[in-house]
Amino acid sequence: MTPEAAENLFTRSDGAFRFARWARPMAPVVFGTDDASLGLLKDAMATVAGLADMKLAETDPELGANFLMFFCEDWQELREVPNLDRLLPDFDQLLDRLGQAGANQYRSFGFDPAGAIRICTVLLRFDEHLAAVPAQTLGTSQAIQSLLLWSDTAFKDRSPLALVGDGHTAIVRPDIAALTRAAYDPVIPDCSDDQALAHRLSARAGLLLGDLAE
Repeated sequence: MTPEAAENLFTRSDGAFRFARWARPMAPVVFGTDDASLGLLKDAMATVAGLADMKLAETDPELGANFLMFFCEDWQELREVPNLDRLLPDFDQLLDRLGQAGANQYRSFGFDPAGAIRICTVLLRFDEHLAAVPAQTLGTSQAIQSLLLWSDTAFKDRSPLALVGDGHTAIVRPDIAALTRAAYDPVIPDCSDDQALAHRLSARAGLLLGDLAE
């Protein structure tokens, strides 16, 4: 995990470096899936949250739930979800854009006054591609992508996951896991737009990877 690699993971397509993490436990709620999948999703989320030494909470004192995941078969179904338009700016136009692009997922973050992540809303359209993804893999993927404010291009060319064992169990890639753990070190700020932070993250992630290799 070089400084350049760490910097790229938090540098957005417009060239701006922006880092943010949660300053509170994630309190997840999942809509639109069955009980069996729900258990696997939440177990995977809890495992990923452990990378940040974070335990999932039942409720958030301010919001009730702060990590919201919505499954649908068609984007237009989400128009019927009460108050979802209050969470997502330009909601109607957003659904139209997602439909026109053939997208199957979308993620939106909200921040507290200090700049830390306050809420994350994930929309998932259950098309044939997502239908082929096991719930454990999907939960792991969505959790790691929601644990930090990664660049919008961070995982465009390479997944943050690796498959182990029988090839059906997903884990967070060791380099991404180390960087995530480094990002939640108490000495790291909750948010920053200073590219120099990438060097601090890289150094801490390198030490963690070195410990794993021994």
